Amino acid sequence: MLKAQTHEYNFFKNLNKIEFVVTNACTGRCKHCSEGEHTENGCFLSPDICADIVRKVASEYNISTVMTFGGEPLLFPETVYAVMKSALEMKVPKRQVITNGFFSKNADTIRTVAQRLSECGVNDLLVSADAFHQETIPLETVKAFVSAAKENGIPVRIQPAWLVSPSHNNPFNDKTREIIKSFLEINVYENAGNIVFPEGNALKYLSEYFKENKPVNPYTENPRDIRCISVSANGETLGGNIYRQDILDIIKNYAPK
Repeated sequence: MLKAQTHEYNFFKNLNKIEFVVTNACTGRCKHCSEGEHTENGCFLSPDICADIVRKVASEYNISTVMTFGGEPLLFPETVYAVMKSALEMKVPKRQVITNGFFSKNADTIRTVAQRLSECGVNDLLVSADAFHQETIPLETVKAFVSAAKENGIPVRIQPAWLVSPSHNNPFNDKTREIIKSFLEINVYENAGNIVFPEGNALKYLSEYFKENKPVNPYTENPRDIRCISVSANGETLGGNIYRQDILDIIKNYAPK
């Protein structure tokens, strides 16, 4: 095992997750998005390289979760399929996709993607649905995808974004509650969701809500205790790039700042 060889690998002693930002391209234009306007031109991660990363890292570390998200990851489903198939092969327990559920309006495409996700072993589908997403994303199309996923045996939960807190009364949260209630009608329930934090579009469009309460970015890693390898849409991770270096070499050469 790599982590047992030298002191340097103690930085990864608690590593248990791999996540891929498949693309920064997105079908939504959400006010709360921490990534900003998503002007990405459609670049996406290589299916083969990502699958190879899952196999190599899961062979060396006790990985419990592999996740794909974006942007909208299902704009490039072949990468998602490759990642999830390799996670299934490596017996990673949780194989998770986070999506806004809107990657196509074509009913046949929606059903095909849901079926392929099931075949590749996805066992945790989080669908981002709330007041922010539904300003630009049609709810009925999202529900069609959710229904197709359920029909293919994929567990589905709604992952809402809450402004200030889930209990705070504001127009965005009120609308989110209505949307969540509409999913209950098809027996789809909410996950804990997340709290909007002041970065990107959220800081630009929702600054009035952060005057008294400024939630911190919950996804910031301790650089000396890496629990998640996160690969950006351009291939960058841990100070290296998967298109120029092998993932195990990136880990071996990692030096926290």
